[in-house]
Amino acid sequence: MTEYRLKPISQSSLPPGIPYIISNEVAERFSFYGMKSILLVYMTSYLVQPNGSSDFFSDNEAQAWNHLFVASAYFFPIFGGILADAFLGKYKTIIILSVIYCMGHGFMAFMGFVGDTRMWLFAGLAFIAVGSGGIKPCVSSHVGDQFCRRNKHLLSQVFGWFYFAINFGAFLSGLLTPFLLEARNASGSLGALIYPFVEFIIGERGKDEILFGPHYAFGLPGILMAIATFAFWLGRKEFAHIPPLGKRYFTETFSSENLKPVLRLSIIFSFVVIFWALFDQIGTSWQIQARSLDRSLPSWLPIFGGSEMLASQVAAIWNPLFILLLIPIFSFGIYPFLSRFFKVTPLRKMSIGFWIMGLAFGMVSIIQYFIDSGEILSVGWQVVACFFLTASEVMISITCLEFAYTQAPKSMKSLVMALYLLTVSLGNFLTSQVKFLLIMDDGTSWLSRVQEFWFWTIIVLIAAFAFIFVSRSYKPQEYLHESE
Repeated sequence: MTEYRLKPISQSSLPPGIPYIISNEVAERFSFYGMKSILLVYMTSYLVQPNGSSDFFSDNEAQAWNHLFVASAYFFPIFGGILADAFLGKYKTIIILSVIYCMGHGFMAFMGFVGDTRMWLFAGLAFIAVGSGGIKPCVSSHVGDQFCRRNKHLLSQVFGWFYFAINFGAFLSGLLTPFLLEARNASGSLGALIYPFVEFIIGERGKDEILFGPHYAFGLPGILMAIATFAFWLGRKEFAHIPPLGKRYFTETFSSENLKPVLRLSIIFSFVVIFWALFDQIGTSWQIQARSLDRSLPSWLPIFGGSEMLASQVAAIWNPLFILLLIPIFSFGIYPFLSRFFKVTPLRKMSIGFWIMGLAFGMVSIIQYFIDSGEILSVGWQVVACFFLTASEVMISITCLEFAYTQAPKSMKSLVMALYLLTVSLGNFLTSQVKFLLIMDDGTSWLSRVQEFWFWTIIVLIAAFAFIFVSRSYKPQEYLHESE
């Protein structure tokens, strides 16, 4: 560790290690969201045993297991944060856990060749949960570690670009991985258009036969995770490596001075649990709703015109695309405009975000009502709902990244980021348990889909109302590292 800088450089410009972290984040998020975007459809439509027999999950079972996986992935940040802050430091923790992460992708890429496919599926998900979960608080707090008081004015901007990188990777994976899983050699489809160019790679395919399939679809995210690990390793000499505290970490962590701000933050985080309980349904209940929508693309679009989007692509593409558009719009347009009328604090951003989330789920509830009534609606209606859901994400999730870091005591940066990420885990655990409880013996649900959408809408609106009063009593206090 001695050959590396132990403190951030005292400068007013961007820290030199940031490009390596951003590059790592693009590739890592491609790997995670690429795998996650196809997980439900794979479990319900493509999971087969080595002997060729189908072993599909029901829609409700697959939804519950998906949310339980996400809950697990966002639970392990607690252990990753402690490992980084107390024992290994953030850099070593990220490198070691990234290797475990790559192994998980490898299990999923090769499942179905030998042994029980479900066993390899759950093993791969477990390794990915440990690896991706463990590095999450370390990478985001490692961003903050590169800054001192002279350039802290760039911290909000960099966290915005950090989130931009997350969603750029997610956008690319939303385009590619569902296509690799489901594209067929069917006349008039994009699969048929590219088949002559890839035949030498994938071999001969008959009419309406899948071109690539699960091994390619899960293999590409694994390759991107390997690239992410390499990109992070390249930046090792440009980073500020904040040393781990060792045994002193535990005495400082549990001191009354440090526990007090963390407990105050936990009250704010408890509301964020509700946000994630709803948000991550874009990969489950929203995806299932998209199956019943007209997903045809306008005929005037070049190349893609007249073709049909896959249900697994709708939210996987539009959510990150809207993120890419809305981050600069909010940063340079909406927030400066609102600041003319009132002080735009992180807590006020979050408060508005909860109400917008209620609007988004209210819209998909209405969409589901018309679907259940026999109407065939355009997928454009869900895209509009996705726009509002993404606006809510910008105001809550991005804001919480910066807020959690600045409000965390210096010795607890990774742990507090882990506590923030635990809100994702608890939100998805809540959703998974609700869905497990609703599953009847025949695999169907006690509630209709429209009833379940309205249930979540009411929950988030209650949370939005309560957050107004809780946020008013919170007094922010910043904790930042000193420079060299």
